[in-house]
Amino acid sequence: MRRFIPATAVLSEKTKYSLPLRRWRWRCFSQVAQKEFDNKGGVVVPKMPSFDYAPPPYTGPSAAEILSKRKEYLSPAMFYLYNKPLNVVDGRMQYLFDENGRRYLDAFGGIATVCCGHCHPHVVDAIVNQTKRLQHSTILYLNHAIADLAEALANKLSGNLKVVFFTNSGTEANELAIMMARLYTGCHDIISLRNAYHGNAAGTMGATAQSNWKFNVIQSGVHHAINPDPYRGVFGSEGEKYAKDIQDLIQFGTSGNIAGFISEAIQGVGGIIELAPGYLPAAYNIIKKAGGLCIADEVQGGFGRTGSHFWGFENHGVVPDIVTMAKGIGNGIPLGAVITTPEIAEVLTRRNYFNTFGGNPVCTAAGLAVLNVIEKEKLQDNAFVVGSYLKERLIALKDKHDLIGDVRGRGLMLGVELVTDHELKTPAKLETLHLLDQMKEIGVLVGKGGFYGNVFRITPPLCFTTEDADFLVDVMDYAMSKM
Repeated sequence: MRRFIPATAVLSEKTKYSLPLRRWRWRCFSQVAQKEFDNKGGVVVPKMPSFDYAPPPYTGPSAAEILSKRKEYLSPAMFYLYNKPLNVVDGRMQYLFDENGRRYLDAFGGIATVCCGHCHPHVVDAIVNQTKRLQHSTILYLNHAIADLAEALANKLSGNLKVVFFTNSGTEANELAIMMARLYTGCHDIISLRNAYHGNAAGTMGATAQSNWKFNVIQSGVHHAINPDPYRGVFGSEGEKYAKDIQDLIQFGTSGNIAGFISEAIQGVGGIIELAPGYLPAAYNIIKKAGGLCIADEVQGGFGRTGSHFWGFENHGVVPDIVTMAKGIGNGIPLGAVITTPEIAEVLTRRNYFNTFGGNPVCTAAGLAVLNVIEKEKLQDNAFVVGSYLKERLIALKDKHDLIGDVRGRGLMLGVELVTDHELKTPAKLETLHLLDQMKEIGVLVGKGGFYGNVFRITPPLCFTTEDADFLVDVMDYAMSKM
């Protein structure tokens, strides 16, 4: 059964820990210290919180049969987690179920995608009702669903950010945003950050800055600035020092004028790296002076996930020229969007721009339902409260286990980096894979990220509870204690 923490406990003073959070900090240390033991003195495996749903019996093919067919007919580029791949057949809110009906706590959320919860009834109803009425129509005809969602999204942004283009994914959204910046400025050069991931199409692969995700194809006009990583970066948390590299790139690598700058406020695929304080304001200022546009990639960090704000960039006090989004916008429905100003949006009228499925009635109906659920169920507030509590528990776990090098992030977008040497920050790659499997066997699913594959990515549905947080940390503690 879901239980939300009352938002009133923190709404009055979100930038500080309120009294309830201080009590949670005490509870955090008490739970780490107090364990249940069996009659032989061994630590008891943590128990998953109760939940009032049981899936119907599954009668489909087994995991082995699916894997065999997948290997024969699907692209060999498709990979999966765990030594024994998980066959997920059902889901409700923050839980997933396998072919045997076993329940798992989903702390990955389909890669920061499921924000309202798996099969949230309000979102499901919106999808089903729209599908029954009209599944698809070209945007050459009128339909209220696309206009209603565009209006609702524009109302979530300040200033003149009010023109929406719908896409099918984050890659498409970022691809379009980069093209618009180039068209508007008349310049080609784009600056992104090292360690960034923005997609896998032509333009976005250029903006992505990890060799793991880049093929040997032409990727022109992108310059990668030093990543303002407070944990591994050369300047620690001094954001303005990192920003100087952008000025150097512009002066020595371009004509002096650029098309734009694209960044996430928290790098997701990069390992939940929160940009150093003061970096984005300084970077935006430098970009503006060079005539460029600032693009905020909110594909993973948007829609209340960071808790304190609806959009990740708001945590840095900046206002972008273009905002891209996907994943959480549809709770699993393929949907993305680009939002910008009327002046910038006008560049696409110079030729024909069209997207067959962007703004599809079913997808946009789902997107509007997602926004309604986030507001009515106060999921952003819940992300702040539960995320703060979860981070405190993870920090306490760091003090207990030398394997944990860093705990970072905001709200329900958290990262735990594992290292074998704190001074050298040597990535614990094999240990990470081992722990992923062990935690899955106990019933917790987390993601893996970072360039070295040594960071737990914790991005659960925003309906996560403190009981879920306790179970997650207790399982992580248990698995690490068994190594």
